[in-house]
Amino acid sequence: MFEKQEISIPAEGGIELSAWLYVPAHRKAPLPAITMAHGFAGTKYHGIEPMAKAFAEAGFVVLLHDHRNFGDSGGQPRHDINPWQQITDWRRAISYLQERPEVDENRCGLWGTSFAGGHAIVLGATDRRLKAVVAQVPTIDGHAAGLRRVAPEAVAELEARFAADERAQLSGEPPAMQTIVTDDAVRHASYKAADAVSFYLRAVPEGVWENKVTVRSMRWSRMYSPGEYVDRVSPTPLLMLVAEHDHIAVADLALKAYQRALEPKRLVMIKGGHFDPYLDGFETASRAAIDWFNAHL
Repeated sequence: MFEKQEISIPAEGGIELSAWLYVPAHRKAPLPAITMAHGFAGTKYHGIEPMAKAFAEAGFVVLLHDHRNFGDSGGQPRHDINPWQQITDWRRAISYLQERPEVDENRCGLWGTSFAGGHAIVLGATDRRLKAVVAQVPTIDGHAAGLRRVAPEAVAELEARFAADERAQLSGEPPAMQTIVTDDAVRHASYKAADAVSFYLRAVPEGVWENKVTVRSMRWSRMYSPGEYVDRVSPTPLLMLVAEHDHIAVADLALKAYQRALEPKRLVMIKGGHFDPYLDGFETASRAAIDWFNAHL
């Protein structure tokens, strides 16, 4: 049904973004195309490829890349997540996709999930090359989510860790690290919920992922509020997929953001939690996205 290629995209700072390109077989070029990326500390090996394959089987050229500092992509320091750098890199991926001979540059859409679902909103609002956007279980407001994720009595300690890390970097130390997921109640980690632990710790090829992230990535995520851009996505069509019981990209924040979005827009609710669109809710999530891209690309 399609050909899968491993490619590299030149990005700022002389690094290469690693990506998979899926080109439908027996389709006459130029074709509509979709660019994709994973969320917070995820790689293209973390349960996202079935969505890329579904898009390719539906007739779209698909570009799925790893963010810098993660997976097969270059970049230093490793495990470091700056949302604005990721957005800058994603613009370069869009440019690469538009230059492919298989692609109709005027029919490019973007699909992002979780943290990258927030990026989808920002890019949809600020890059008019995109003709349709899908934001799946998107990050909306890092500050508001942080107020729920970190107990009030623990905030002072967290801020002290941020400050100590910043001072250490002034002295030449590398950014401090912490665990991404753990079920250890006393260990610092980004997520401790059972569904997050299960999803992140799925088997991936050796050497492409480690269970750690820079501490400063947590500060950046708490500063990042892509929902502020949601009413600027229009007139680009926006599909938002929200999980009913999402406690990571909190459902009520996403629903309030959807209310602020302007037409054309569509909301699809997924049963379950944050990771169900990759699992039990995959058929609903993939079908809704394919229908959206078919309608607007």
